[in-house]
Amino acid sequence: MSWLNGIEFAHPGFFWLLIIIPLMVSWYIWKQRQLQGNLSVPTLKGFTIKKSNIAPYRHSGIVLRSLALIALIVALARPQSSLSWQDSTTEGIDIMIASDISGSMLAEDFKPNRLEAGKNIAIDFIKNRPNDRIGLVVFSGESFTQCPLTIDHDVLINMYADIKNGMIEDGTAIGMGLATAVNRLRGSEAKSKVIILLTDGSNNAGSVPPITAAEIAKQFNVRVYTVGLGTNGYAPYPVQTPFGVQYQRMKVDIDEGTLSKIASITGGKYFRATNNETLKEIYTQIDKLEKAKIDVTQYRKKTEMFLPWTIIALVLLSLEFLLKNTLFKGALT
Repeated sequence: MSWLNGIEFAHPGFFWLLIIIPLMVSWYIWKQRQLQGNLSVPTLKGFTIKKSNIAPYRHSGIVLRSLALIALIVALARPQSSLSWQDSTTEGIDIMIASDISGSMLAEDFKPNRLEAGKNIAIDFIKNRPNDRIGLVVFSGESFTQCPLTIDHDVLINMYADIKNGMIEDGTAIGMGLATAVNRLRGSEAKSKVIILLTDGSNNAGSVPPITAAEIAKQFNVRVYTVGLGTNGYAPYPVQTPFGVQYQRMKVDIDEGTLSKIASITGGKYFRATNNETLKEIYTQIDKLEKAKIDVTQYRKKTEMFLPWTIIALVLLSLEFLLKNTLFKGALT
């Protein structure tokens, strides 16, 4: 039935008239039985029986009439071909992810560790935001842009997957990481500009204090969501020794006060992630808070298609009339 693809009916209620077809056929069958008579004779030897070539087709009239009525009902339902398309206008969001890659991010209170868990979950977040430009800044003792704002998320994901501890001098320069991300967004003309800042420690490096970077973000209408990574208390931290990797208990020291203040100044929100599941939930919440608006204008072009059905009905009725008054004239119908 592929020929019905794209066909709509303006008045589908007329299809209820199809009930007439079985009623009409039933009436025809009943009437035929009433017309048939019985003749009892002692022998058929006195009759010459000639087989008729027309007899098998004498019921074609009701068939043609039924098909004509079906075609007429379809025409009354007004079949239309529908061609539609749409224009979509996306009010995009520009997002910079600022990720801490300091040595403490190797702690294994997240699986496999904080850095890898943050990468994997952020990549899933990126895949769910196809309409947004997203970029990546990494920071440790200093900061740099790993990937500028881009709509090419495949490139971004590949560059995100490549980050690792040791790329830059160790430390935790939260203010520098935030300032670098703000710098990437300050020229943006997007209606909404967002930074997601992930860290597991306190600012101990860099020349820009975190609160100063937050004030700069506010001036450029950049909203910052801060995420503190780390369990409560102590976390297992791998240490390389001459005897292989040994684990020691490392105290989790997140400057939640500063992270909360950064979020408050910029109109964002502070979150605390203690394991993979809570970090996933945080990204889900941010995803809901930062939704792009899409304006869709629907265009539709319709073409009336009732005329072919009307012609089919007319042809069938004309054929029935001709057969009834020529070939089948005088035959039992």
